[in-house]
Amino acid sequence: MALYISLMRLTQKGLEDLKGSPARRKVSEKRVAALGGKSLAFYATLGKYDFVQLFEMPNNASMMEYVLAARKDGYVDPLILPAFDTDQFGEIVESLLADKAD
Repeated sequence: MALYISLMRLTQKGLEDLKGSPARRKVSEKRVAALGGKSLAFYATLGKYDFVQLFEMPNNASMMEYVLAARKDGYVDPLILPAFDTDQFGEIVESLLADKAD
């Protein structure tokens, strides 16, 4: 499964309904599961972003569907970053270096 990091900022609507944030988190996890994914970690953070979440999703299309639903709700403005674990990154680097050796 593909990994994604979501950096989220609360919108004005999200700030105005801060009390509902825990319930929306449960809705989010159900949406992710319905798309075949899993929320691996979720943190509230200080700084430019209010939340960071790590997902496993089957593919980009599933992640896009999730993001569009979240944006449509209007409580957060997410920035999605595809993520690569160390093994995947190593394979990419090896492939790149092998191409240069030819």
